[in-house]
Amino acid sequence: MALLGIEWPNIVELLELSDVSLLWHPSLSNMSPGEYQRLVQSLLDDETGLDFLCLEGAVIRGPGGTGQYDTHLGRPKKDLISGLAQRAQYVLAVGTCASYGGIGADGEVEATGLQFHKAAKGGFLGPEFRSKSGLPVINLPGCPCHPEALAGVIAALSSGWRPPLSPNQTPLQWYGLLVHQGCIRNEYHEYRVEENDFGQRGCLFFHMGCRGPLTHGPCNKLLWNGRSSKTSVGVPCFGCTQPEFPQPHPFFHTRNIAGVPLELPEGVDRAHYLAYKGMAAAAAPERLMKRKTRV
Repeated sequence: MALLGIEWPNIVELLELSDVSLLWHPSLSNMSPGEYQRLVQSLLDDETGLDFLCLEGAVIRGPGGTGQYDTHLGRPKKDLISGLAQRAQYVLAVGTCASYGGIGADGEVEATGLQFHKAAKGGFLGPEFRSKSGLPVINLPGCPCHPEALAGVIAALSSGWRPPLSPNQTPLQWYGLLVHQGCIRNEYHEYRVEENDFGQRGCLFFHMGCRGPLTHGPCNKLLWNGRSSKTSVGVPCFGCTQPEFPQPHPFFHTRNIAGVPLELPEGVDRAHYLAYKGMAAAAAPERLMKRKTRV
């Protein structure tokens, strides 16, 4: 659904420019049940080519590995996913649940991602899986996946360019930056000008549980609807592109040790961070300290 919100190219132009024919989508296709079943069988029999298999949502394996909690025409849907994955040139895990398991990864439904279970490689298809192109599953996490990331990957692969992947198999072109690196609150963060409520101008990392300095994602590089992001309007980053999302501890609260966040940005030493932030807070410019509430 997020993909419908892209403006240029819109979804129709994207498919036309990439020379991609949409075979089926649960919300966009209008074929009859019989036509759908024939299409699925044709794909499984390798009679119809399948370039892109895009899976939204986790693979449900419960109860007891049977997959009967989530069925398709009376059969476990996981079996259909497995069969189609073997036929596809490229397999894309669209969203955090498809990438890492998401909300059901620790539950009775036995949810998992296509090639990861949270941060551990393996998932449903196994660590050695490769699609027909020779590539592993390409993870496009997010809740939801940023539409420009999905559109960009489809366009790139259609043109013959294979984007480099991170260890989590996310394309670096879109997931190579921390959300923090594009945040308009960076100066407040550097001087530790902190907030305790939503909608303010200062940094949300120290008290409000913002995970921007810990999370790789495109949200502040590619604004949602070309306009905004959570941190731009005073809402903490949820860290929704990370393998452990949703986190087991409360949102909107920063766990800390002696006032220092328990989780620190990549490559940061705790002792040096404590000393640096103490000095930075003391040197904060008056214009930052006298910030005004957003209206």
